[in-house]
Amino acid sequence: MNGTKAGLKVAVVDTRPKVGGNCTHQGTIPSKALRHAVHQVMQYNRNPMFRYVSEQKWLSYSQVRETAQKVIDKQIAMRARFYARNRVDLFFGTAKFIQPHEVQLDLPDGQSEVLTAKDIVIATGSRPYRPPEIDFSHPRIFDSDTILTLNHTPRNIVIYGAGVIGCEYASIFNGLGAKVDLINPGERLLAFMDDEISDALSYHLRGNGVLIRHNESFVSVEGADDHVVLTLESGKRIKCEAFMWANGRTGNTDQLNLDAVELKANGRGQLEVNERYETGVEHIYAAGDVIGWPSLASAAYDQGRSVSGVISENGTYRKINDIPTGIYTIPEISSVGKTERELTAAKVPYEVGKAYFKDTARAQITGEEAGVLKLLFHRETTELLGIHCFGDQAAEILHIGQAIMSQKGEGNSIRYFLEHTFNYPTMAEAYRVAALNGLNRIF
Repeated sequence: MNGTKAGLKVAVVDTRPKVGGNCTHQGTIPSKALRHAVHQVMQYNRNPMFRYVSEQKWLSYSQVRETAQKVIDKQIAMRARFYARNRVDLFFGTAKFIQPHEVQLDLPDGQSEVLTAKDIVIATGSRPYRPPEIDFSHPRIFDSDTILTLNHTPRNIVIYGAGVIGCEYASIFNGLGAKVDLINPGERLLAFMDDEISDALSYHLRGNGVLIRHNESFVSVEGADDHVVLTLESGKRIKCEAFMWANGRTGNTDQLNLDAVELKANGRGQLEVNERYETGVEHIYAAGDVIGWPSLASAAYDQGRSVSGVISENGTYRKINDIPTGIYTIPEISSVGKTERELTAAKVPYEVGKAYFKDTARAQITGEEAGVLKLLFHRETTELLGIHCFGDQAAEILHIGQAIMSQKGEGNSIRYFLEHTFNYPTMAEAYRVAALNGLNRIF
């Protein structure tokens, strides 16, 4: 859409018969819609006021999938309107390079045609990595795409991989009442996050009955008619009704015939780009999951806008670097800026300010008292260096601090939160509490 607004003639090729891409159909939108439905049921069951109305309620996985589908349908309709309004030409099929400025489009009816363009953007996204020794055709073995086809609520499920996707689905199935084993090949959950926030998630999941096993590697996954058995290198064998693989993703580049334009993807199917999102071929660009980190829908949107700016030569592009992270576990996690570990390694004299949700009036009113807002700031200049939040609406709360952190000079100071009035009661006032807590540590 940004390309058409800049006066470019734009065509979009999508392998699906409906617009939206991985984000809408199999990634961000369905998983977050599932999570929201489960969270609402958990809130209902946790609130003693509702005991006067009825006993606890439980939804099946199929029921929460229906709510997710309604959101997906709305997103498809909205995006289709955007394409139509901006006169973007849509093609549904599979594209591959045949020359530097030409792609062959293979249509569902077996026909093909050639599209020619001055500039080409690769935004094919990614898919779950599938180890060849695991039989993903088995009806009880899933990845993060096929888990959306599960038609019942398993009594127990093993999730292999404790990254963002693994932790989110562990929360979802735990909220549905399933017993969850979360198998982590690493030493800690979400190792890229601030240690304290990662520990808070681990504590919270365990407190709700999720069994977390760290430093485990799989040997085999064997499916039977009514169960799956996971064998680990440590000798452990775990039996479950359903198994979900959530360890790694691969860029969708294997069908693009990159050799025709002398491009090469790395071992994960990803393409390398420069600060202008150009690949090794001058007029071919790439954005989104296909270029790797941070593999977030929010970043992909900004990257796409930047590519449009480069191609249209209007100069409005930027390399997306300091990106907020939103992880939709139950409760949520969100983060931007430096972690304590990074600041300590860099020998930056920082201090910490905290506000615990249980001490804020708004959290007491909503009943969402589990959580903390953590501010990291320079103890001499009071510059805001990092924001880390764990708790309900963390991904929303974070953006208040992000706006201050992006200011230049004295505008980026933790003192902002003391010099301005916040509505009461709100979750936003946690910033004032955290700022006071941190500044009181300075002597």
